[in-house]
Amino acid sequence: MIKPHKPAPPRKAAPPPKPPAQDGERLSKHVAHLMRCSRREAEQYIEGGWVSVNGKVVEEPMARVTDQTVVVDPHASLMTLTDVTLLLHKPPGFEAMALPGEAGKRVKPAHQLLLAANHWAQDASGVRLLKHHFAKLSACVPLEVAASGLVVFTQDWRVLRKLTEDAALMEHELVVEVAGEVAPELLQRLNAGLNNDGQPLPPVKVSINSTSDTSTRLRVALKGAHPGLIAYLCERVGLHIQSIKRQRVGRVALSGLPEGQWRYLHEGERF
Repeated sequence: MIKPHKPAPPRKAAPPPKPPAQDGERLSKHVAHLMRCSRREAEQYIEGGWVSVNGKVVEEPMARVTDQTVVVDPHASLMTLTDVTLLLHKPPGFEAMALPGEAGKRVKPAHQLLLAANHWAQDASGVRLLKHHFAKLSACVPLEVAASGLVVFTQDWRVLRKLTEDAALMEHELVVEVAGEVAPELLQRLNAGLNNDGQPLPPVKVSINSTSDTSTRLRVALKGAHPGLIAYLCERVGLHIQSIKRQRVGRVALSGLPEGQWRYLHEGERF
């Protein structure tokens, strides 16, 4: 008589591997002990660029230290860790309001140009560049993808509120280069105001900035951003746009900032 085969018991799954032990302690804990302050204050000292490890500034509170030499700058102050506003000279082809995570073949966020390497060497703000200045930035003022010029990113809720709540009242100044000459009657039509299906379009102030043998540069001032409006107005009067560049938002201007670079909003600047 053949005895039935008894199946082997199932093998137990191997326990998941333990994560490797991390050496040392968090830099924020070490600084808190060193300065006899709270962990949050220690993080602020580190994020403020006041802490060096073996002579090199480290701005990440989660960094770990063992037997390295940790030094807190004797001039360290938590009062200097304030929210900042960055002004970028956006090149054509970048989307001013897109988030970094939206980058793709069709979208190039202007936000991705906010790198330490693109900081304008002639920035006269006196602000110490810190890694945390690139975190939690909000884009404030839209600008056409094909246009270049001033765009604003801020961590400061007061700046964000100003540029949001007063958006319709904020004056924008742009330089629009069009092909050929611009006849006086075309300027009159633009300044007199046009309408779309009987609805008046936002008023603009247009004047000639400069001329060349092949093109004319127009100075255009209007209240609010209104993406696409200038292109529509120029098309209505038969002008062919070659480039658009925003020079100013409110009272803040590019002021010589090179294309593709950024600077800090100065302490005395107000939109």
